[in-house]
Amino acid sequence: MTFSITARCEKTGQFGIAISTCFPAVGSICPFAKASVGAIATQSQTNPYIGVRGLQYLDQGLTASEVLEKVLAEDPDPEARQVAIVDKHGHSVAFTGDKSDTWKGHLTGDNYAVAGNMLVGEATIQAMARTFEDQSDLPFTERLLHALEAGQEAGGDKRGRQSAALYAVSTEAYPMLDLRVDDHEDPVKELR
Repeated sequence: MTFSITARCEKTGQFGIAISTCFPAVGSICPFAKASVGAIATQSQTNPYIGVRGLQYLDQGLTASEVLEKVLAEDPDPEARQVAIVDKHGHSVAFTGDKSDTWKGHLTGDNYAVAGNMLVGEATIQAMARTFEDQSDLPFTERLLHALEAGQEAGGDKRGRQSAALYAVSTEAYPMLDLRVDDHEDPVKELR
């Protein structure tokens, strides 16, 4: 039901998530990030505790891989989840459970992870990854938004569109950017 990019800026250390789906208010429940710690997107059949606890574990010094293993072990139905994590070192991991609806999958690279389920196809996450990698000269939040736009242009959610969000943290305990489109016929465009 969702496609997202979870990332770290290698130049500034900022973290952020750009995400869109065919349900209302995706920004209220799926993106989690903490300055100097990391970022997590939890989607498919969303479990917000993956984001809440995952950030706590990252803050305790666990790596992205260790956090993913821990939050999935604690989850009552991990195969219903899709998770993307980037830690303070830029290490990224992702997981797509077998119960996530098709098309489903993820890609990871240095400082980012893209993931999606109930998509038109794999082209959505491929376009997001390529765009994020190719636009390293842009400000971080612009890179995230461009990646989300590329995913939408490549197909996005197979059921349609309803909400989108762009959430980013820098050096403070509060977000540097928290933009949400909770209910709109073209949420990614409206986010721009």
